[in-house]
Amino acid sequence: MRSHRPTEHDADDVVIDAREARRTYGAGGRSAYEAVRGVTLQVRRGEVFALLGTNGTGKTSTVELLEGLARPSAGRVRVLGHDPFTERAKVRARTGVMLQSGGFPGELTVAEVTRFWAQCSSGARSVSEVLELVGLTDRSGVRIKQLSGGEVRRLDLGLAVIGRPEVLFLDEPTTGMDPEGRRDTWRVVRQLRDERTTVLLTTHYLEEAEELADRLAILQHGRVVVGGTPAEVITAHPSRIRFGLPPGWDSESLPPLPGTTHLEASGPGITVTVHTTSLQAALSRLLSWADDGDVTLERLDARSASLEEAFLALTSASKTDLAESRS
Repeated sequence: MRSHRPTEHDADDVVIDAREARRTYGAGGRSAYEAVRGVTLQVRRGEVFALLGTNGTGKTSTVELLEGLARPSAGRVRVLGHDPFTERAKVRARTGVMLQSGGFPGELTVAEVTRFWAQCSSGARSVSEVLELVGLTDRSGVRIKQLSGGEVRRLDLGLAVIGRPEVLFLDEPTTGMDPEGRRDTWRVVRQLRDERTTVLLTTHYLEEAEELADRLAILQHGRVVVGGTPAEVITAHPSRIRFGLPPGWDSESLPPLPGTTHLEASGPGITVTVHTTSLQAALSRLLSWADDGDVTLERLDARSASLEEAFLALTSASKTDLAESRS
């Protein structure tokens, strides 16, 4: 994972600032639903920030507050120092937005749509620059209705950055793309970050967040349950060692392994899974024990926790807490 980290000079250069932001749907009473329940987050200039969460956790509702598409029911939101809802004219020209779906006229060509967007944007990139950036140069004369879903998403991205935005919102930017398209989009995001564009993205692809994000926040039930760099979120969760023991050996035969938080043993031939906070020390102890006893550890696999594992653990714990609070 390669990640740009803002310098010390950037520490106070916050361009997206939400403080206890809330958003309620409905007029009140029993029909009201609070989708965003006191979200606080800050995103600095030149940073890629990922907002993660399962469906229904309030991601889109939060992003719409930051984009200025809705007014917070309570709390405060600032983008580039302005309220994006009440001072939209001061913010809109400096931001780019890529929604989950575009909705372009199907009879127009890629070049025609891009040219129209450029005419509506001050300081716009040229049509050729935009299409080259998102890999659609050879599709410029193709009608929108003839594009694949992944190509439409590429066009969405191109139009979102056509005005050289200081802040870019990407809502599920690689949905529908093939692996090549996804990697190309990652390249574009990294290039924009290197140009000091601030990027806030939502994604269901946790590998994407791990690859791109300098920092992230995980939402559950309209609240931020954890935030930090991907490495900080991951290291808070145990690593894993998995192996098979030969006949005649069982988990009771194993030595104490440093940092063990949980050990599972199952099946004929005994497959053992060890969760540990000290991967190197535990693995060294295990291998030393196996070498001394001439024990072959079959299918040995050792790995640090991934962002996906950390995400699933956090969301699962949050669901359990919610269920207990309702019981």
